Amino acid sequence: TACVGIKMFRNQYDNDITTWSPQGRIHQVEYAMEAVKQGTACVGIKNKTHAVIAALKRSPSGLSGYQKKIFPIDEHIGMAMSGLTSDARSLCRYMRAECLSQKWSFSEALPLNRLVSSVASKMQRCTQFWGRRPFGVGVLLSGFDEKGPHIYSIDPSANYADCKAMAIGARSQSARTYLERHLAAFPDSDLPTLISHALKALRDCLPSGTELNARNCSVSIVGQGTSFVIYEDDQMTDYIAAIADTAAPAAAAAAAAPAEAPMDA
Repeated sequence: TACVGIKMFRNQYDNDITTWSPQGRIHQVEYAMEAVKQGTACVGIKNKTHAVIAALKRSPSGLSGYQKKIFPIDEHIGMAMSGLTSDARSLCRYMRAECLSQKWSFSEALPLNRLVSSVASKMQRCTQFWGRRPFGVGVLLSGFDEKGPHIYSIDPSANYADCKAMAIGARSQSARTYLERHLAAFPDSDLPTLISHALKALRDCLPSGTELNARNCSVSIVGQGTSFVIYEDDQMTDYIAAIADTAAPAAAAAAAAPAEAPMDA
């Protein structure tokens, strides 16, 4: 007699974080990574002395202000996020506590690679035990230590990488294309030029009909002789003006081609 098999569908493999699908996938981790792709874009680049992060800010409604996307961690470290802001605040508090503990115990700043490894371990534990869910946030960490400036990317699967440049969030592929095209110029760029590159890459992530302005973006800088600092609102006016004379490739293509439906956010 033939055996009657029980077919399990996709939604029967994503009930909890500890269930693997026959294809070797953990669907809840993939769902968390989709949350990052729905978030506002962040771009991180570095030269030989400084690391710069540029992030888009989103306003939930016309009655509210813009949500902050860049957070200071320590004098030499900061982070930008894409995804669930509440999860990012939780990770931010954890990183601040780790940096404070290092200063209290050893009277020195926490090396960036140790902090990244600790955060990744914390995120990975949520993918290993039943009854928990992954962090639905992607993180770009910028920092400076004795080895120079760093840009680290951490995703919900707890994978992390030390990057020359990186972009995460909605439509970030456009920014990554820009970064790859100009990657060779970053190491020798001065700081104003580096900021301009970050903003131009960020501009390529904007939805159709939206312009980059001083209200919907912010920039952070950290590096040699420069503690972590965030520029936003009126402080962004000069940086936005510096790239105003260069049209975004997407905008130029849209002007020359028939209108297309905008991508989902």
